[in-house]
Amino acid sequence: MKKIPSVRPLVLALLACGSTGSQAVSFTQNDVTLDINGTINGFYVVRDAKTTDRITGQSTTTTNSELTNGLLPGWINFVATTQAKGQDIKAHISFAPGINNNSQTVGLPIGNNANGAGTTNPYSQIDTRNVYFQFGNSSWGTLKFGRDIGLFGQNIILSDMTLLGVGGTSNAGIPYNTTFGMIGHGYMYTGFQPQITYSTPNMGGLQASAGIFQPSRFAGDETKTPGFQAKVDYDWKGAMPGKVWGGLVTQSTSCSVNPCTTKSFTGTGYEVGAKAGIGNFEAVAYAFKGTGLGLSTVGAQFFGGSDGNGNKTDSTGYFLQGTYKFGDTKFGINYGQNKDKDGYTLTSSRTINSVLRATPDNQIKNRAVTVGVYHSLNKYITLVGEFNDERITNVLDTNYDNKNRTFSVGGLIFF
Repeated sequence: MKKIPSVRPLVLALLACGSTGSQAVSFTQNDVTLDINGTINGFYVVRDAKTTDRITGQSTTTTNSELTNGLLPGWINFVATTQAKGQDIKAHISFAPGINNNSQTVGLPIGNNANGAGTTNPYSQIDTRNVYFQFGNSSWGTLKFGRDIGLFGQNIILSDMTLLGVGGTSNAGIPYNTTFGMIGHGYMYTGFQPQITYSTPNMGGLQASAGIFQPSRFAGDETKTPGFQAKVDYDWKGAMPGKVWGGLVTQSTSCSVNPCTTKSFTGTGYEVGAKAGIGNFEAVAYAFKGTGLGLSTVGAQFFGGSDGNGNKTDSTGYFLQGTYKFGDTKFGINYGQNKDKDGYTLTSSRTINSVLRATPDNQIKNRAVTVGVYHSLNKYITLVGEFNDERITNVLDTNYDNKNRTFSVGGLIFF
């Protein structure tokens, strides 16, 4: 039997950030091979958060520290591969726990918040991110059924150096089981979503993928059609290896009641990106635009795409990154900005649970820069240090601005 290489999300993450990945543990029985691989990480994070009222000039600064996961949670993957009647077959299931729980009393288990009242915290539970199977071959392509990483926004998060670190934390108030990296500061989160997708064969570095995705009731109460995502990639090797890509996402909803202010609504997003390397240097550039796609400054697709009256939120963002590797140590800097205006906007940037309202020409802007050092101690362990400076400009009724500075040190193991 010819063994089929398993494309692991964690290995993709490693390759995107230039580290050296370890081999999975493999077992073969008859014609089926089972690969087991995973990651664990932990970081000490110190964050200064300053909130300023632009009307009165008064400001409040708080400093907190936490022990937390980074942008990646813990992750264990089980990948089974085989071949049958000319088809390459793969089944993948994974579990993503974190190191944090919601107990305020040392020693109590998860779910014992509020002095043991048993309130469950969804951010301290195990997240099943990959549950899918796929089949195909190099002649006609591959079909995938189940839950896996989305297409829109996939390449950029796998290229973000803070995938191995912490990045920003404004919309992921520590301690969650993951931080946000640069999500919401240059790009939106792709997520792990139920899908049926088709990928073409790789034709000299050119490959396309498209599929239907679980619809979201973001405007109205009917989802007659699924969501749709697609992307096209072109990779090349040589003295200046690199990649360019483009992607799109769209979904429509409608309302069953009459009269209805939003009888039909469509959210769309477009993206373009590129990365290239020269020697030990690599650069990444990316941009996206969304109409009714959601509040990109929060980072979640279809959250806040409309004001409920059919007025769509306009979103734009861009991301730039440069890294350079000296031996086993990589140094990097990135900058990203997302901006939302009109439609469904935040009246306060202090929390994602703030009151939401629509006011013409209102906008919120998230900007962040991260400086990071990533040292490969060996083929399994990477040590990380990062500094993230974030600014949130909220041109709204409350006129609050936030400035957050986050310093983090920690490490992660891939096995």
